[in-house]
Amino acid sequence: MKKKIGLFFGSFNPVHIGHLIIATYMANYTDLDEVWLVVSPQNPLKKSKSLANMYDRLEMVHQAIGNSEKLIASDIEFQLPRPSYTIDTLVYLEEKYPTYDFALIMGEDNLRSFHKWKNHEILLRDHAIYVYPRLGYKGSKFTGHPSVHMTETPQIEISSTFIRQALKEGKSIQYLVPDKTIEFIESKGLYL
Repeated sequence: MKKKIGLFFGSFNPVHIGHLIIATYMANYTDLDEVWLVVSPQNPLKKSKSLANMYDRLEMVHQAIGNSEKLIASDIEFQLPRPSYTIDTLVYLEEKYPTYDFALIMGEDNLRSFHKWKNHEILLRDHAIYVYPRLGYKGSKFTGHPSVHMTETPQIEISSTFIRQALKEGKSIQYLVPDKTIEFIESKGLYL
């Protein structure tokens, strides 16, 4: 039986409790064996102006998940050509780990724009997609697809943008991000 790995792609700029709740839920309440938090060097659909250094973001994810057995911080996309597309990352991972079965984790908002993804038909054909709910989004044309698994992941309306803004304004982010992440941000002077 192949080990089933859920890939949770993100900028994690910075990682926060919302990310950790999604990853933990997927690792413990679905049939996924592990969840890899894949730190994206640059999302092709996002501007990179406020993006912290990718190694800092990776370190924050490492520290946030601690010694979890089911959550893994992944820098797999650091070695790939940029911008990195999910399909290219999966092709690379399948060659590198032939005994693993890779699935995607995404929010309902991403499912709605999934038709814009490079080779989305192949992703849908060859991989399971685990979808977590997002406020204001109810279904898409892919919702009933046999590869798409809607989940009951608890929703926390918090974003990395909100956290960066709070830091700029000198507001507390305690309980919104792990303590180790706060220490790291402060030690590096990030997002000020």
